[in-house]
Amino acid sequence: MIVLGIDPGPVQSGFAWFRDGVVSEAGVLLNGGLLCLVESEPQDSGAVLAIETMQANYSATIGASVIDTLRWVGRYQQAWHSPESVILITRQAVKAALCNGNVRANDAGVRAALIDKIGPPGTKGDPGPTYGVTSHAWAALAVAWATECGPNVGGNAGQTAQEG
Repeated sequence: MIVLGIDPGPVQSGFAWFRDGVVSEAGVLLNGGLLCLVESEPQDSGAVLAIETMQANYSATIGASVIDTLRWVGRYQQAWHSPESVILITRQAVKAALCNGNVRANDAGVRAALIDKIGPPGTKGDPGPTYGVTSHAWAALAVAWATECGPNVGGNAGQTAQEG
């Protein structure tokens, strides 16, 4: 399976291409640039798009950055060659898939779990399997890993993956 995982933000977003357990590319782009990347993916590539989305929380107000981020989630989904096939996955579902059901894991715990499952970054002279993954690209890689390898996540195309 080829997965493009996205960790969206209000201005820039992390992305990671993950295929059969291997990171082929990862980084952070301004949202307009990432939108172009999403739009350019050919329909016959066999790739799956998975985007981290927010858990519904009806007891708190949200700010402009959350609204802007949610708008980008919709733009990425609409730009994909088959919008209804996009997998929307919550952060809680990603944590549960990566961290043995622990939805309270923090970013460091998620990164450690990815390194345990995929391999260490290594160095410039001796790059490892996650070399070059930085910042929000770690969260995007977590989305991609959970979609490809996580239980009850991949194959739910067009549906929102719920908490574990």
